[in-house]
Amino acid sequence: MIEAETLKSIAKQLMTGTSVSVGGISTPVRRTSRQHLKTAAFSVEGQEYEAIEQNPEKPSRWGHLARSGHQVVQFKDAESNKFVAVVVDGEVTFYGASKKRS
Repeated sequence: MIEAETLKSIAKQLMTGTSVSVGGISTPVRRTSRQHLKTAAFSVEGQEYEAIEQNPEKPSRWGHLARSGHQVVQFKDAESNKFVAVVVDGEVTFYGASKKRS
């Protein structure tokens, strides 16, 4: 499982920089074609993930927070294509059976 501190660092880098560095490996921050949201793919312990800026136009609570000016970054497991965590202003919430908050 990916560490909360790692997610916080990646979220901050995604929202403020042009690249994301994880374990000494740097990957560029890109923009999605339709919504122009920031995104970056990265690997932790051989597991592939994707960090995605929250779409503020979505009607979800995360979309509402993004519309309100909060920095919201979703994290998706690339293999299963499922969201595993969200970082809101530096606070991590994990999804799923092993929900942890940090």
